[in-house]
Amino acid sequence: MPLYLVQHGKALPKEDHPDPSLSEVGIVETRRIAQVAAGYRINANCIHHSGKSRARQTAEIFAEALSPANGIKEIEGINPMDDATAIAPGLKPEEDLMLVGHLPFMSRLTAYLITGRIEPQVFKFQNSGIVCLDMLPEGKNWAILWSLMPLIP
Repeated sequence: MPLYLVQHGKALPKEDHPDPSLSEVGIVETRRIAQVAAGYRINANCIHHSGKSRARQTAEIFAEALSPANGIKEIEGINPMDDATAIAPGLKPEEDLMLVGHLPFMSRLTAYLITGRIEPQVFKFQNSGIVCLDMLPEGKNWAILWSLMPLIP
């Protein structure tokens, strides 16, 4: 079963507020990606977020589109500079979980789940983008199954 990792949508400048909300562009891009994900019948049972405004708003937009059975929940341990190795052991493939967080945490978590190390970077996130990981058959490491990004160069 998949694990969905999402970087929060584009936010207002930090200079304007210490905990910035999503910008209008961030809201529009997140809604668009969330609707595409819903069209593909992405099934996230629960959406966890860091509690920062931009992550919470992103999680709420995804929840509107995906209707997770267990709603959304603020959790600790997924802030920008948190230790990705601490949360990894508790991630279970059968949970169909979506995590909405920040860089560099999301990048480090992805690398750790795939390689067992937080570096080097193995995936380049975009704001509002989703990377879907799936547990490999041996049950130890994860692999990238697909990604959905707002900007395709």
